[in-house]
Amino acid sequence: LAGGIILGVALWLRHDSQTTNILYLQLGDKQAPNTFYVGIYILIAVGAVMMFVGFLGCYGAIQESQCLLGTFFTCLVILFACEVAAGIWGFVNKDQIAKDVKQFYDQAFQQALMAESETNNGKAVVKTFHETLDCCGPDNAIGAITPLWRDDLCPKKDSFLKNFIESSNCHKKIDELFSGKLYLIGIAAIVVAVIMIFEMILSMVLCCGIRNSSVY
Repeated sequence: LAGGIILGVALWLRHDSQTTNILYLQLGDKQAPNTFYVGIYILIAVGAVMMFVGFLGCYGAIQESQCLLGTFFTCLVILFACEVAAGIWGFVNKDQIAKDVKQFYDQAFQQALMAESETNNGKAVVKTFHETLDCCGPDNAIGAITPLWRDDLCPKKDSFLKNFIESSNCHKKIDELFSGKLYLIGIAAIVVAVIMIFEMILSMVLCCGIRNSSVY
């Protein structure tokens, strides 16, 4: 059940419309940074393997097989080690993920402002960011006045003044998006880790109980 929950959360994060709209963008020959998906793929793998290992543990307990329970324990230790490694990686890279996406956005924004023709897709990339995150412009003076003089790049409002007042800068929105998603991943990882610790303890208790009962 825990494996199924983790797998479901990971698949939901993987196919979330906001992140997929942004991370599948391509600016010329440059692909949007998708380091964020590394953590998602690890969660998907852990969830799928946990489901399989869970069946293995159930079958070993029903059959009272020390071999299967020992294999179950070994698999849990490996999964736990992978999850700890993934957690450390995520903690180290949590700021870098949003930073890379913001740099990609800034490059597209500069191209969209300077482009005199439709030869590059900077304008399309920027509009996708703006429509997906309901924001306008980067976190600087140019971004602050963009709604007033480049209305074609920003989500449409009823008036220029309303556009200027209500539009948030995209750097802030990108930070909010990825910090929220990484927060969910962190909660899921902690829940899985706690469940794994209990599973390892209980599997060893059961294995020792089977060993002692077989003596008599």
